[in-house]
Amino acid sequence: MEITNQIALVTGGNRGLGRHLVTELLARGASKVYAAARRPESVDVPGAVPLRLDVTDDASVEQAAAEASDVTLLVNNAGFSSLGSYTGGDIEAIRHEMEVNYWGTLRTVRAFAPILGANGGGAILNVLSQTAFRAFGLADAYGASKAAAWHLTNGVRLELAAQGTQVTGLAMGLVDTDMAAWAKPEDGWSLTDPAVMARTALDGVEAGAFEVYGDEMTREWHARLGEPAESLYPQALRPAAPQD
Repeated sequence: MEITNQIALVTGGNRGLGRHLVTELLARGASKVYAAARRPESVDVPGAVPLRLDVTDDASVEQAAAEASDVTLLVNNAGFSSLGSYTGGDIEAIRHEMEVNYWGTLRTVRAFAPILGANGGGAILNVLSQTAFRAFGLADAYGASKAAAWHLTNGVRLELAAQGTQVTGLAMGLVDTDMAAWAKPEDGWSLTDPAVMARTALDGVEAGAFEVYGDEMTREWHARLGEPAESLYPQALRPAAPQD
C-alpha cells in the first residue's frame, strides 16, 4: 500500500505513538487522517480529523465506523498498560489491559473490515509489542494482552486475504512516550524515538510486510522463538544442588 491518497484512521491518535503516526501519515500524503480518541478535543495535529472513539465501547466503535466509512487504512494503536504482575497486580487493571489491547482491537477490526473490503481491500496496522513473545518477570499481564492481539493479527490476515486486505503487525520494545515514562535511560532502559517508530511502521505497511520489528532487541528476541524455554529464561532455573 502506498500511503499517498489513502484515508486512514488511527485509534489513540491524540497522544504518544498514535499522534506521531497521525503526523507521519499526513506527511506521506494521506488525503485524510482520522485521529480517533475518547476525547477528540485533545487532538492537536494540524490537518487531522478528530473522531470520538472508545475502543472498549461497542456503540462508540459502531458510531465511529458509520462516520468514517471512507477509511482505507485502519491503525489499531490505542493501548493501556497497568504495569501489573500476574501474581500481584490489580486484577481489574489486568482485565482492562485485555479489554483495550485485545478486545478493543477486535472490535475495530470487526467494524471496519467490511468498510475496507468495500473500499478496495485496504490495510490494517496493529500496534503490538515485543512482550507478545517475551516475558520479563514484571508487567507481564500487559504482554498477555499483546500476545492475544498478535494471534488476532495473524488470524485476521488469513480471514481478510480474500477481500484483499493487507494486515501488518508492529512489534517493538519501549518507545519514548508517556506509557513508558517509568523507564529511565539512566537505569539501563533503551527507548526508541516515537517519530522513528512511526516511520518504521509505515515503511512496513508500504512494503507489504506481514510483521515489522521496530528495534534490534525485538528482532533478536523474535529470532530466538525456536529455542528451548530454558535458554530463553535461564534466571528461572533452579540452582544446582551443592556437591559433597
